[in-house]
Amino acid sequence: MASESMNAKQARNHFTKGKKQQQQQVKNKSSVSDGAGEDSFIFEANEAWKDFHSSLLRFYENGELCDVTLKVGSKLISCHKLVLACVIPYFRAMFLSEMAEAKQTLIEIRDFDGDAIEDLVKFVYSSRLTLTVDNVQPLLYAACILQVELVARACCEYMKLHFHPSNCLAVRAFAESHNRIDLMDMADQYACEHFTEVVECEDFVSVSPQHLHKLLSSSDLNIENEKQVYSAAIKWLLANPQHHSKWLDETLAQVRLPLLPVDFLMGVVAKEQIVKQNLKCRDLLDEARNYHLHLSSRAVPDFEYSIRTTPRKHTAGVLFCVGGRGGSGDPFRSIECYSINKNSWFFGPEMNSRRRHVGVISVEGKVYAVGGHDGSEHLGSMEMFDPLTNKWMMKASMNTKRRGIALASLGGPIYAIGGLDDNTCFNDVERYDIESDQWSTVAPMNTPRGGVGSVALVNHVYAVGGNDGVASLSSVERYDPHLDKWIEVKEMGQRRAGNGVSELHGCLYVVGGFDDNSPLSSVERYDPRSNKWDYVAALTTPRGGVGIATVMGKIFAVGGHNGNAYLNTVEAFDPVLNRWELVGSVSHCRAGAGVAVCACLTSQIRDVGHGSNNVVDSQSSCEKERI
Repeated sequence: MASESMNAKQARNHFTKGKKQQQQQVKNKSSVSDGAGEDSFIFEANEAWKDFHSSLLRFYENGELCDVTLKVGSKLISCHKLVLACVIPYFRAMFLSEMAEAKQTLIEIRDFDGDAIEDLVKFVYSSRLTLTVDNVQPLLYAACILQVELVARACCEYMKLHFHPSNCLAVRAFAESHNRIDLMDMADQYACEHFTEVVECEDFVSVSPQHLHKLLSSSDLNIENEKQVYSAAIKWLLANPQHHSKWLDETLAQVRLPLLPVDFLMGVVAKEQIVKQNLKCRDLLDEARNYHLHLSSRAVPDFEYSIRTTPRKHTAGVLFCVGGRGGSGDPFRSIECYSINKNSWFFGPEMNSRRRHVGVISVEGKVYAVGGHDGSEHLGSMEMFDPLTNKWMMKASMNTKRRGIALASLGGPIYAIGGLDDNTCFNDVERYDIESDQWSTVAPMNTPRGGVGSVALVNHVYAVGGNDGVASLSSVERYDPHLDKWIEVKEMGQRRAGNGVSELHGCLYVVGGFDDNSPLSSVERYDPRSNKWDYVAALTTPRGGVGIATVMGKIFAVGGHNGNAYLNTVEAFDPVLNRWELVGSVSHCRAGAGVAVCACLTSQIRDVGHGSNNVVDSQSSCEKERI
């Protein structure tokens, strides 16, 4: 016995010794128990959970050990309270409460589809569910009431995959009745994207006035023009006369009447009986007329801009970023186009020539690139991009080769203003007639201006800032085509060249640029009615050689140079919030690019490469070199 006891003791000692020698290895493979000492470890068998899960499913399928039966109509479903409580919050609350059902073995569930409840119970045991077009709605209803969010979300995603113009409005109504905000949003997004098809379906005239209001007010409507929105509104109104007393003017107010052509306003809208008979609708029509008068001659100087004067995303046009140069110094031939819907840029067809410090403008749905420098010499050539052909075509050349010019269009003709070559800053101004494809000279500016900014505003062409060959300028002058004369106006608060200039809501905005020493982040606004300048919110980063344009009531500032690096970041100014925010970046870091908005659709432009939706400042990827 003593020998056996000694052997057992020795065995324990050997085990302890071996344990200590392997302790470090064990620590890497197991968890040391806080309460059991360092000589213990926790053994976990994950495969046991699979066996446990499989056993529960077998018990359910064989009707074994069941302690509750759900009665749904004529269908009886035997199952286990504990399992139901683990997955379905509705039953968990029931079985843990003092309700009578907590102690019952037969629970009747009313107003549910029996097959849907059975499918849901099977999911509880198997974690699997087969969705079909026939069972998804009753399943979603059951999942919402019984609070099985996993299944509810799966049903919503399945329904999203099966949206069609003929069913999306009905699905949206179903989602609203069950307070599924996520599915409502999915259906609304689909309806906006397929708006013209949805309007043609019979469900359209049956939507609630509240839902119609939300649809028509959306900036995401996929339309070619605002006429389609007006036609949809009138179609619904004519089919729902019972809603006219409360919703007639509210519905028409969601149509952006100022964006309709004048001939359509006068020939169609003004003659519509339900519009003529409603005072508030006539006020909306007057607002649209005044907008066109304001644009043509500023005959309505105090016109107030609103969401109705802001284009929707699909009709706002396409923002082009053309040419420029990056850290290598070589001018670009490439162009990038901005998709407002996707907040990203893509590459469009390249120009025939490389161009930095190029003048760019869009007129009548085409983009013109004029002058610049190709890396070897200054250019006087001009080329035009037509979205219908996706090609750049060479047009007549200017008389003077130059870079750093500004372009403006007033009533059709294009004005090429100022600029410079290696020896001279110019005060020359040339006028291009699109129909005849010919350039002619007009009165020169009072001051030479290289790197000047320009815009057409209130029947005048403005030349803002620039460099006269000695210093950056704060002076501003404007051209009157009737007098063929340039007149000085109030100067800016800051001297600047290489600045961007654009028009927004009847005011002139000048953005960034360089003073004599460094790039600027300041932004100034000029109101021609008061002949005054004021400062607005500054850019998030200084930008010299920046390109700017106005899209959907915001000013976009593209690229430039911040004093250390070329930029690919883009930011947009919201005049209501008086704030700049970063949006999707261009792919190439570039300054001296031309930026313009073309009245065309994004889908018309051939994508020749990969753009970028990166909104993070990626200056580190751009070579650090001053312009």
